[in-house]
Amino acid sequence: MPDNANAALYFVDRHIAEGRADKVAFREADGARRSLTYGRLADEAARFAGALYAHGVRREERIAMIVRDQIEFPVIFWGAMKAGAIPVPLNTLLAAPVYDAILSDSRATILVVSQQLWETVKPAVQDNRHLRAILVIGEAPEGTESYTAFTAGAQPMETVDAHEDELAFWLYSSGSTGTPKGVRHVHSSLKATADTFGAQVLDIREDDTVFSVAKMFFAYGLGNAMSFPMSVGATTVLLGGRPTPGGVLEIMAEEKPTIFCGVPTLFAALVAEQESRGGAPDHMVRLCTSAGEALPREIGERWETLWGCGIVDGVGSTEMLHIFLSNAPGDIVYGTSGKPVPGYEVRLVDEHDEDVAEGDVGELLVRGPSSAEGYWNRRHKSQSTFEGHWTRTGDKYERDAAGRYVYCGRTDDMFKVSGIWVSPFEVEQALIEHPAVLEAAVVARTDDDNLIKPAAFIVIKDGADAPEEQVLKDFVKDRIGMWKYPRWISVVGDLPKTATGKIQRFRLREIA
Repeated sequence: MPDNANAALYFVDRHIAEGRADKVAFREADGARRSLTYGRLADEAARFAGALYAHGVRREERIAMIVRDQIEFPVIFWGAMKAGAIPVPLNTLLAAPVYDAILSDSRATILVVSQQLWETVKPAVQDNRHLRAILVIGEAPEGTESYTAFTAGAQPMETVDAHEDELAFWLYSSGSTGTPKGVRHVHSSLKATADTFGAQVLDIREDDTVFSVAKMFFAYGLGNAMSFPMSVGATTVLLGGRPTPGGVLEIMAEEKPTIFCGVPTLFAALVAEQESRGGAPDHMVRLCTSAGEALPREIGERWETLWGCGIVDGVGSTEMLHIFLSNAPGDIVYGTSGKPVPGYEVRLVDEHDEDVAEGDVGELLVRGPSSAEGYWNRRHKSQSTFEGHWTRTGDKYERDAAGRYVYCGRTDDMFKVSGIWVSPFEVEQALIEHPAVLEAAVVARTDDDNLIKPAAFIVIKDGADAPEEQVLKDFVKDRIGMWKYPRWISVVGDLPKTATGKIQRFRLREIA
């Protein structure tokens, strides 16, 4: 490692010396449809760093970002890091009380927010004692400062020295089980994920164009749209607004990405939309990635039939920064999460932390170069999640004879029926195979005899009629076994999800 291991040197400054100053790094697919070259990114990030310093921001102060996927996002993220401050990208889909809690927890001194989000954010900052400045990208309302004015006239700042093990940025977990937690990552983690999944699974190249519908405020999208393409000097297409199936297909037709990154919910919706249009789309996509939740086998197979390119489904986490267990190009088995990404090791353990036998279900533990330094203000949770070199994922898996890992559910989602473990995901996958079902989620529910049985919530495809309940029950019985079928099936308009696409089963359990 060089003496200065600040990640901004590798991901930003290096490209100028290597002749990519005029290469487009980011291009907006909506809104003003602006573009940002590597040269402009380096200059504007250095000026944002200079503006922070001029306004009294010092090392390790947190810079909160409630910023849409737009060209200011990478400028702020890398600019803060250049100054030795800690960028903290936040989910842009949260409610004011959650922003209030996170801003208070992080004790951020600067907040940068996109104008479109200000009315939601405004109530969260009224009584905040830590914020010294609120910067709005766009028209600045009373009590805030324009992002443009804040950076105007700022002197570019040299990238500060940083150790590879020094804290670089925070991400707040998606909160699939409750209040988000601040996950602290060091400078070396970004390059570690680029060197492993980015280089050895995606085989990302300088001539690639990446389109990630998964947003940059969480770990999966941050790697897809920023660290992976910036590791090789590729181009990223940004979508600031909400992704709809029709809108995403239009962007893909116009922007011609070569790598497309989504989540299972979106892949299911895109397959249904494309099938309704008839025929295969015109595209240049060579590879797709999926994460957030396990990709149902049937969705992967239908996608590949339509698009002629595979989806490398994998599992990652905010705590590990990106995907560490994945299928790979030329080695895809839908319905599995594949094998460990080169550079990572995994174990399956029982409740006594003993390795389980092949075919048995165990909790997935992982170790690798991108693990987080810990949670902020959650010492007990840090101690129970980060155990030496190993990180507990909270996911239940089984390993088959070929060494592939099959997702069974979250540790707190698994339940026993007639003394036998039931994987909610297995039941959900069987339900999704019915031609009328778009999405499904399964949770435990207690029957009249106080025994636990599966309960299903399903979303029906547009234009399809909901099958009779008994028809669906028999459909599942025929595929996965008599005792696993859902005893109750509720048709709903949509399923509660985090911004990463994970189903919030704790909310469904409350309903059940």
